[in-house]
Amino acid sequence: MFKCHNSTVSSTDHLKGPIMRHRQAVTIVALMLTTLAATPVGTESVDWTVVARIREEGLQRSRVMDFESYMTDVLGARLTMSRDMQRAQQWAAAEMTRIGLVNVAFEPFMDYGVTWDNEYVSLHLLEPDYTPMVGYPLAHTTGTNGKVVAEAVIVDVQSRADLERYRGTLRGKAVLVTPPVRINTDAMAVGTPRLTDAELAALERTVIVPPRPVAPRVVRNPDLLTAIEKTAFYAAEGVAVVLQSEGGGVGSVWGFSRPGAREDGWARAGMLASPAIVAVTPEHYNRMHRLVARGVPVKVEVEVRSRIGERVEQAANLIGEIPGTDLKDEIVMIGAHFDTWHASPNSSDNTSGVAVALEAARILKAIGVKPRRTIRVALWNGEEQGLWGSRAYVRRHFGLPRDSLNPPKPAYEKFSAYFNQDYGAGQYRGIYLQGNEAARAMLTAWMEPFRDFGMTTVSNQSVGSTDHVPFDDAGLPGFQFIQDRLPGSAGHTNLDFLETINPSDLMKNAVVMASYAYHAAMADARVPRKSR
Repeated sequence: MFKCHNSTVSSTDHLKGPIMRHRQAVTIVALMLTTLAATPVGTESVDWTVVARIREEGLQRSRVMDFESYMTDVLGARLTMSRDMQRAQQWAAAEMTRIGLVNVAFEPFMDYGVTWDNEYVSLHLLEPDYTPMVGYPLAHTTGTNGKVVAEAVIVDVQSRADLERYRGTLRGKAVLVTPPVRINTDAMAVGTPRLTDAELAALERTVIVPPRPVAPRVVRNPDLLTAIEKTAFYAAEGVAVVLQSEGGGVGSVWGFSRPGAREDGWARAGMLASPAIVAVTPEHYNRMHRLVARGVPVKVEVEVRSRIGERVEQAANLIGEIPGTDLKDEIVMIGAHFDTWHASPNSSDNTSGVAVALEAARILKAIGVKPRRTIRVALWNGEEQGLWGSRAYVRRHFGLPRDSLNPPKPAYEKFSAYFNQDYGAGQYRGIYLQGNEAARAMLTAWMEPFRDFGMTTVSNQSVGSTDHVPFDDAGLPGFQFIQDRLPGSAGHTNLDFLETINPSDLMKNAVVMASYAYHAAMADARVPRKSR
């Protein structure tokens, strides 16, 4: 130590200034590197201010359950090409306009067939013991022409040789045409777990996208009857009603469309030529089957009334927009299919997806954002019959690569991304990339504000069977969110009502969908595509 101007100074004090400046520089560089490492390369940063506004609007002033409840309780089932569906679409168009969307329009996509609506069904076991039963007619079948009381008989028609065994014996009978159903007891369990951390991790670790399965070529035995041929035989023989059950859980009815409806284009003649075909809940059907097999006479009372249209009409999608600004010719889309099956309002499949898409659009309008790209909301029709509406939309608006008759249109290169909900009403836990690794960084960055929701997983897997698939097939970025399973979910059955819905899940989903749409609309670059 030595004295200098009456101050005590260490022998190394003259080095402290340079050392401190060096340490500060190192600290700043380290912080910069940490920040860069935490920011996905090649993506736009998250607009946390707008995210906060989206979260506040969607979590504190949500209307998603207003949409969900109205569609479920008031509008009810919405079979493609039914008067019920047409009525529901008019409501949705008016709601889009109230939200503030513009260019709200119906876009017809095909001559679908005549309308079909079930107006009434009544099903009772009269003998040997009275029991009201649960059943619903298959879509696009005729009614019973009043109340019918009929003897139930088991019919096992598989081959052409079987026809002669039953010919002339079925008039006025109620025929049981499927074997007894093994009830899925797993569906009886209460509290089916949500996706676990291990399951989500497994989704993320699957980095090699498995090839899409190719359906094996089936060589049909010409001696075996098709479902269409069996139905024609029952009609020709004058059966009173066809009863069937094709599985499901306790109390649930699985019933879709008349065999041959798609082949004949949902034609009026095909509907009138069909007998009334009623799908019955497994426990009621199995009881009848056991009684008849035991030799106990079974008598049923059935009445079905179906309203069938007179002329072929066009099915339509419903579209609305939040207009863009400097990049208004470029498009970001969100949506869900509006059509359902007819035995219930189908609250989870897919009323929940429609409610989320409408709420996401409402949130963005409510907070007054001005997206650079146009955000387009699509409520699809004909999804349950084979993605008819979304496939037609992609062909018409964007075109298809390697299709000389419908090559890519100018809008093809200006499309950014489509985000879809249709895997039930469960909470989003991540997003499927559909094998689009180029989009990983961007989609991962936009997930960051919702880790507290449990949305943490980006999976390279491809998933199918819903309306993002036509976009993906055309080489356009189309994505489906990873969703939790929900206890009690009963899509495609008579049990899919509002009670199967968890409101907080839909609130969170709408917030996430709104944020993804906003960031895709604001990003400097469009969402990257798969390399061809």
